[in-house]
Amino acid sequence: MAAALGGLGLLRGRLRLRLAAAAASPPSSSFSFSSSSSSSSCLGPRAAVRRGAAARPAAGRSYGSEAKEEEELRVRYLDDEHKGIVVLGLNRSHAKNALNKNLLKMMSKAVDALKSDKKVRTVIFRSEVPGIFCAGADLKERAKMHSSEVGSFVSKARATINEMANLPVPTIAAIDGTALGGGLELALACDIRVAASSAKMGLVETKLAIIPGAGGTQRLPRTIGVSLAKELIFSARIVDGTSSNESCKAGHQSGNGGRLSNRLSNRRSLLRSDYSNQG
Repeated sequence: MAAALGGLGLLRGRLRLRLAAAAASPPSSSFSFSSSSSSSSCLGPRAAVRRGAAARPAAGRSYGSEAKEEEELRVRYLDDEHKGIVVLGLNRSHAKNALNKNLLKMMSKAVDALKSDKKVRTVIFRSEVPGIFCAGADLKERAKMHSSEVGSFVSKARATINEMANLPVPTIAAIDGTALGGGLELALACDIRVAASSAKMGLVETKLAIIPGAGGTQRLPRTIGVSLAKELIFSARIVDGTSSNESCKAGHQSGNGGRLSNRLSNRRSLLRSDYSNQG
């Protein structure tokens, strides 16, 4: 113990001497906040680590597109008793999962990989953001587009959602929040929709003097009938999970998020048993 205390006192003494020498020496204009000079630093290794941490963000503020893309769409392959089920999770919390160019590209890439994967039995589309399924197209990004870009963006959204609809396995939309415009069109492209009672759904494009452009005008009438579909599209009315269940917009309705998870679990088991013998 005495030796340890003596060593600590010696270390403190050396540190004071180094600090005093640093204070007495004239400042250098070429001083660099890089970790390469950490071994000779008068502030010791801990300060060198801090300096290195401070220097790295300045050199790497531009984040790679792969990291950003990975965050916006999470692809999970389940295992054990849920093997064969793939969950695609929308994850743009800052934009309410609005569909932008990058997210559409990621969705298209994921769907393209899934359609040729013979091990996939079911695909579930869900949100990683509480209270939001998908708010539709990213209007902030669209506002910055040249008029010539808008048409190609809408065509890409329509093509991506059509690719989802054409997947050779059952697809489920877990709507545990708001699904508006393109978000509802995404859900309508799925074979089965499970909505929480708190969910809000609607094709609201007519409020912006435009019409749904990603298949909603075709799939909604097929789901709930032409007359009611016209009423909802013309009025841009938003309905909740209970109302949508009554009109069959959502095939299944769950009381809340927790019960929605239970319902999805049951649905997974049902689909696995129904399709387990198909190649």
